[in-house]
Amino acid sequence: MSEAGLRERKKEATRQALYEAALRLALEHGPDRITVEAIADEAGVSRRTFSNYFANKEEALFYGDQRRMRKLVGLVRARPADEPPWAALTAAAGEFYGGDQGEPDPEWIVRSRLVRRHPSLAAAQVRTFAGLERELAAEVAVRIKDPDPSGVRATLLAATFLAALRISMNAWLENPTARSFWALAGEALADAGRGFAVQR
Repeated sequence: MSEAGLRERKKEATRQALYEAALRLALEHGPDRITVEAIADEAGVSRRTFSNYFANKEEALFYGDQRRMRKLVGLVRARPADEPPWAALTAAAGEFYGGDQGEPDPEWIVRSRLVRRHPSLAAAQVRTFAGLERELAAEVAVRIKDPDPSGVRATLLAATFLAALRISMNAWLENPTARSFWALAGEALADAGRGFAVQR
């Protein structure tokens, strides 16, 4: 492995260690009661090292969401170029969430429950998803054949898609034994996408 590749792996390992430390401490003590210093100590690094990777504790806490959603963006990007936007989004979500009997990543469940118990994290979650919405909108924009100079249609598709997934997760957390997450989310995406299904 090249030196640059080894460096990147070490950086990712440090980022992951900080994220896991932040999540562990937030679950033990509550997110409002933990500090950047405590997260750095838990991960065995300096405060300065923490700052090289994350701007604040909220950013560290939502790193898992960011990584997960970037994977989803990558799946959208890999869909056939001539596939309509909503079909590409839905198919990518099916590939991402449809495995493991349609159950979401356990870490995502933990983070989602943490946000539900601690509303102070909601603003940080919104910021995280706003950035990912822009990335998804960019992938959608290249698939829209009709003129969309302002980018409103691409952003609307991306925002609707993410909202359907978020609402499905909240509903699923209320009663996780009734149906699989993907059964619920797939239905929500089908409902939300009726107006987009024929758009190209």
